[in-house]
Amino acid sequence: MVGVSEVDLSDVVRQRIRGLRQARGWSLDSLAARCHLSPSTLSRIETGHRRIDLDQLVALARALDTTIDQLVEPVDDADVIIRPMQHQEPGLATWVLSRDPAQRGGSMVAKMRITPERRTGPGHLSVHPGREWFFVLSGTALLHLGERQIPVGPGNAAEFSTMIPHSIGAVNGPVEILTIFDQDGERAHTQSSNDLPPS
Repeated sequence: MVGVSEVDLSDVVRQRIRGLRQARGWSLDSLAARCHLSPSTLSRIETGHRRIDLDQLVALARALDTTIDQLVEPVDDADVIIRPMQHQEPGLATWVLSRDPAQRGGSMVAKMRITPERRTGPGHLSVHPGREWFFVLSGTALLHLGERQIPVGPGNAAEFSTMIPHSIGAVNGPVEILTIFDQDGERAHTQSSNDLPPS
């Protein structure tokens, strides 16, 4: 894993300039002409033999159809790695494994660990617009779907309309599932856990 402290940001900027130029199929001469630099100056900038001045950076960003912010954005793993926080309630631990749902068409991915202590079945079923999908990683889930009770074992998945009264419990010990909610399901499932402190 590479962080900002391990990579000199100016090297990253140089790599981005070279990468954008090459992606467009431009020679040093072609990019240099577009940003009013000499080809030798551009070559020295790309190879690290010349410091990049702000006015050169502005001209390069404009010629490469990008922004200065994008060229100098620090390298870290924050935009790639998700470090989920655990939300706990009786019989249920949830780890949200995705970021802003709007960027993924309104869906949310979560891992859930359900134990037999979780209240499920009649009197504990929820109904909301949308669809839900889950995959059983380990253990056996018991899907209460309307009047039906459907065991879902490891390696199997379930998908259903959440307009049918539903809940998911555990059979004979803990069950771990990977679940995807659509936007309506996300709202319904995260309203109560948003009030819980992370543990």
